[in-house]
Amino acid sequence: MNEAANQSINVVGGSGGGATPLPPRTLVEIAQLGKTYPTPVGPSEVVRDFTLHVRQGEFVCIVGHSGCGKSTVLSIIMGLNPPTTGGVVIGGREVSGPGTDRGVVFQSATLLPWLSVRDNVRLSLGQVRPGAVAADADPYLDAVGLPGQGNRYPRELSAGMQQRVGIARAFALEPRLLLLDEPFSLLDALTRMDLQDQLMTLWEAERKTVIMVTHDVDEALFLADRIVMMTSGPAATVGEILAVSFPRPRRREEILSTSEYFELRDQVVGFLEECANVRA
Repeated sequence: MNEAANQSINVVGGSGGGATPLPPRTLVEIAQLGKTYPTPVGPSEVVRDFTLHVRQGEFVCIVGHSGCGKSTVLSIIMGLNPPTTGGVVIGGREVSGPGTDRGVVFQSATLLPWLSVRDNVRLSLGQVRPGAVAADADPYLDAVGLPGQGNRYPRELSAGMQQRVGIARAFALEPRLLLLDEPFSLLDALTRMDLQDQLMTLWEAERKTVIMVTHDVDEALFLADRIVMMTSGPAATVGEILAVSFPRPRRREEILSTSEYFELRDQVVGFLEECANVRA
């Protein structure tokens, strides 16, 4: 796999000039990733030369316009979608398919409706602990704010509670890497903020490496260490990478009271608006 860095990337606030060595303790290496789909009118190149290195314990958010290939990149990291060019290495191993080293949370919880909440989580736990019993799932449910809910079924839960179960199920794999594909986008604003806070609490406790796709600029600023901004398609790639240096643990009201928050927000929104104008 070619690991040459994409020289078109503009790292906001970086020193610039020359090749930048891989940062210490890099867990995820995405090198010159590309995806092209065949269509009746010829090849459609969705992603081109997407290159990114993610450090152990880092929280990275990917933002961009709808259809720019954010979820395509994430699905390749998941091992669900083979790349056309380039590749992904996690902990020194190239991704060739799904694996228990990656926990995934999608837009909807995708729970098995015929299983209880507890058994939905135990199903994931059993992939890494074959002897696990249903009660072993309870600590993960407790961690996402669902104590005593294990005997209920998905149909009995609100959308927000179902998504909490989805997060618990992902954490039950004890993955090295957590992949989140717009996990809160279908929720109302108050529930979304509540789950963002819950996710931050879990992340602070375990510091798992996270790559998250989101359309929500404020969500990215609250959660991420770095925000990767993708250009608009076709042939979308990394446009800019913005470092978010707010101290942790983060408190929403404290961040919103700083001028830096709005300066960073303006940078992200400005980039997205510029991409929209180019696409138009």
